[in-house]
Amino acid sequence: MPTNFTVVPVDDGRKSSQEHSDDNNVLKEEDEETIGDGNPRESSPFINNADDDKGTLYDGKNMALFEEEMDSNPMVSSLLNKLANYTNLTQGVREHEEADEDEGAKKQTVKSPQMGTFIGVYLPCLQNILGVILFLRMTWIVGTAGILESFIIVSMCCSCTMLTAISMSAIATNGVVPAGGSYYMISRSLGPEFGGAVGLCFYLGTTFAGAMYILGTIEIFLTYIVPSAAIFKAEEKAEEADALLNNMRVYGTCCLTLMALVVFVGVKYVNKLALVFLACVVLSILAIYAGVIKTIFESPVFPVCLLGNRTLQNHGFDKCMKTEIIDNVTVTTKLWSLFCKGPELNASCNEYFTINNVTEIQGIPGLTSGVISENMWGSYGPAGMLVEKAMPSVPASDSSQDKLMPYVVNDITAFFTLLVGIYFPSVTGIMAGSNRSGDLRDAQRSIPIGTILAIATTTIIYLSCVVMFGACIEGVLLRDKFGDSVKGNLVIGTLSWPSPWVIVIGSFFSCCGAGLQSLTGAPRLLQAIARDGIVPFLEVFGHGKANGEPTWALLLTAVICESGILIASLDAVAPILSMFFLMCYLFVNLACALQTLLRTPNWRPRFRYYHWTLSFLGMSLCLALMFISSWYYALVAMLIAGCIYKYIEYRGAEKEWGDGIRGLSLNAARYALIRLEEAPPHTKNWRPQLLVLLNLDSELSVKHPRLLSFTTQLKAGKGLTIVGSVLEGTFLSRESDAKRAEQSIKSAMAAEKTKGFCHVVVSSNLRDGFSHLIQSAGLGGMKHNSVLMAWPASWRQSSDPQSWKNFIETVRETTAAHQALLVAKNVDSFPHQERLAEGTIDVWWIVHDGGLLMLLPFLLQQHKVWRKCKMRIFTVAQLDDNSIQMKKDLQMFLYHLRLNAEVEVVEMHDSDISAFTYEKTLVMEQRSQMLKQMHLSRTEREREAQLIHDRNTASHAALNDKADVSPERVHMTWTKDKFCTERNRNREPSANMAVRDLFSMKPEWESLNQSNVRCMHTAIKLNEVVANKSQGAHLVLLNMPGPPKNRGGDENYMEFLEVLMEGLNRVLLVRGGGREVITIYS
Repeated sequence: MPTNFTVVPVDDGRKSSQEHSDDNNVLKEEDEETIGDGNPRESSPFINNADDDKGTLYDGKNMALFEEEMDSNPMVSSLLNKLANYTNLTQGVREHEEADEDEGAKKQTVKSPQMGTFIGVYLPCLQNILGVILFLRMTWIVGTAGILESFIIVSMCCSCTMLTAISMSAIATNGVVPAGGSYYMISRSLGPEFGGAVGLCFYLGTTFAGAMYILGTIEIFLTYIVPSAAIFKAEEKAEEADALLNNMRVYGTCCLTLMALVVFVGVKYVNKLALVFLACVVLSILAIYAGVIKTIFESPVFPVCLLGNRTLQNHGFDKCMKTEIIDNVTVTTKLWSLFCKGPELNASCNEYFTINNVTEIQGIPGLTSGVISENMWGSYGPAGMLVEKAMPSVPASDSSQDKLMPYVVNDITAFFTLLVGIYFPSVTGIMAGSNRSGDLRDAQRSIPIGTILAIATTTIIYLSCVVMFGACIEGVLLRDKFGDSVKGNLVIGTLSWPSPWVIVIGSFFSCCGAGLQSLTGAPRLLQAIARDGIVPFLEVFGHGKANGEPTWALLLTAVICESGILIASLDAVAPILSMFFLMCYLFVNLACALQTLLRTPNWRPRFRYYHWTLSFLGMSLCLALMFISSWYYALVAMLIAGCIYKYIEYRGAEKEWGDGIRGLSLNAARYALIRLEEAPPHTKNWRPQLLVLLNLDSELSVKHPRLLSFTTQLKAGKGLTIVGSVLEGTFLSRESDAKRAEQSIKSAMAAEKTKGFCHVVVSSNLRDGFSHLIQSAGLGGMKHNSVLMAWPASWRQSSDPQSWKNFIETVRETTAAHQALLVAKNVDSFPHQERLAEGTIDVWWIVHDGGLLMLLPFLLQQHKVWRKCKMRIFTVAQLDDNSIQMKKDLQMFLYHLRLNAEVEVVEMHDSDISAFTYEKTLVMEQRSQMLKQMHLSRTEREREAQLIHDRNTASHAALNDKADVSPERVHMTWTKDKFCTERNRNREPSANMAVRDLFSMKPEWESLNQSNVRCMHTAIKLNEVVANKSQGAHLVLLNMPGPPKNRGGDENYMEFLEVLMEGLNRVLLVRGGGREVITIYS
């Protein structure tokens, strides 16, 4: 239930406390103090409670060493002082008079709860457990199932609640349980998902219990108190059942409306009348025991009339005989007219009536009569079966008219499992004590003792009632559910002393009180769930009147309760609420077993008499009883709980309550990680476990959020994703920035629907930070095997060469760590969530490095964004290769890999290195050399690079104007328009001039590094082929060449990659991790 926590100060007499302002004297919490998500938070006097003693300063010298930490770590004396005076109070019911008096003023002190075990736990549990089923159905269950099977039913149900009480006692004594009872215990032990699901099931159970109690109240009223008040009356016997149900619906709805108004206007009256209702229950039970004892000496007179062996309804006659002699004249009785067509002795009569005699037996033969042996075994049967005594009779040839005769019959089909479902609500109510935990003087002592004693008491009462009913009451009367054979008396009332009316009136008020208690408790339970904020659509029910009364929750409770009343049958409603209560008890046992098995450090219950085997046995018994009672109701209840669980998991607010499910997850994760580390994954289990390296801007926002989108598309929520970033500086100085950066990345991940972990590292420089991430990200066997990063597009314009040097070092370190590397160029142009139209994903398979190139398109095609794209695989054939055979082999290889792709083999014959290649290499080397030798400012560097570029462009254009040069040997990777412009602008009329310029530059060409020339040639030729074939592809995947071993050529390596990707839009450079990641084997 919703709670307000108030910490009450104790005047310790120290002067220092008086010197502070009044604001610091009393530690208060507003009625709805909230944290960031707007949900009420739990008050705590413990460490890091920033709201308490905010302005307190420490003036002593003995603890000067710790004075700077006093705000977050209070002195032990201060902590203990708060703990000693920490109390939790139920929200309770503020009476309207008090609300008016205290309006606008906050109470400064509260009265400490003083309820003990007997008043606070034992009696409320007794009142909630003993109820309508005992008075209205217990005798019928004993008569139908027999003493032995009834004993089994009662034993199973009571064992279930006793085992649950043991588990509940362990949970309730494991720290302070604020008012809220079972819901609080389950939610804090099993987490918000289970807590919300089971809490709502418990709410539904309590609500349907209200419906059951109201139906019981109306049944007592219409059947035993004022039968003439019925609105719908049956003209024929076949219509009696329908008439009764319609009367129950009408009167039940009126009763529900009246009770809801009472709860709305003043719950204080309900609480004040609780003891009166309890007194009615106790007096009724005492009357039963007194009646049983009295039968030893004198049995009450309640005759039952039998025709043959059939029980008759004793409504329309007063004498159990066919004829009687009055003044020496034989006349027929009223019974005769019920079976015959007239009062005459020669009238036509029912055949069975004619051939069988009427006998009268005692309905309550007494404890010493020996009837117990007859009632030992069950007597199940279908609806409409006649209630018969085990004695000889003459059967009739025609039984078609029996249903119209005034016999006592079964109103429903009875079988063992149905009786379990109907009986179980009579043992519920064990949570009543824990629900009042805020009112108890010592909850951790009172709850276990009071609850277990109450269950033990009620178990003894129920078991003794089974034996007493079977030993005292005739079997046919026991099976007479509504007491028709004893003139409509309540069967259990016929046994009581001094009068049946003691039980009738007592059970009537008991059912009224239980119904009011249910309508009072259920809305508060719903309000507690709503205020926890775990089920978003229920938040409206967290609001109420000014005095805290849950108005909207009461309205919803009344609507759900009305649906139970419209069912109108007590026997149909009882199994429904049995399901919800059994599910609640199941999870209480699960919570205890889980906490015990996990050995959570905080699991230290004061109640020592528990064991995980008992909790597991209780959980198993609950599950068994659910399916025994009604397998389809059990499945529906589980489906409802499962839907609520998934809804809370999907939409609910995230809560960290230190629950057992989280502990179970940690244990399972630890076990799985240890198992994973035993051996590397098999090729069949390999999938890219990504470390995504993000760059942040000056505002700590993600520069390339599309990198996260691409991660989501590649992973589809499977496997491991670690998103990392690095901040420059020291951790001490940038701790807050690191947290902000982490939140920024998490927000971006949520926006891009990327599931994974975030890791921000603060390092003295970016290179070391990324190196640390590559080395240490992940845990055990759950480490990344691939690194994804964006291509540094502005590396040429950067004033700091460290930007591209960091990139190259990252490439080297992933290679050294045997990790795959994915580099995305133009990542901001990658698709977000929009689905791509039909197109291609082109794979350029130049060298084999494990098959990652072919696996990545397949993984992308699993996502809706890339689903319509087809895969094309290109490979390059040299002069000596048989391109036709290569294509066939590749197609066969893809067939065995189960990959659908178009295959194309591109021939790249050896050709002379073009003049443009030499010029491109020359520009690259001169620029690189100049930047190394001259420490120029950024502006001077750009100007110098431009001069070199302009000078060589002119010479290059002149060379390309030479008409005799074969076009197959001279290729430019510039765009076509740029090439034409340069050529026309610098065209020389004389071919001899071009030849002279060509020969004049040869000395410069000869001085070039031939390795660089060959690399540039490869980059240009490959780029030319790729651009020709894949210009319109949605994505191009290329083998990424490795960086040079000589670090002096790092800048040249960046140039080679730039030339390789020139003119392509979306490119993913892929570098394998040195192991096979795809296999043809199953």
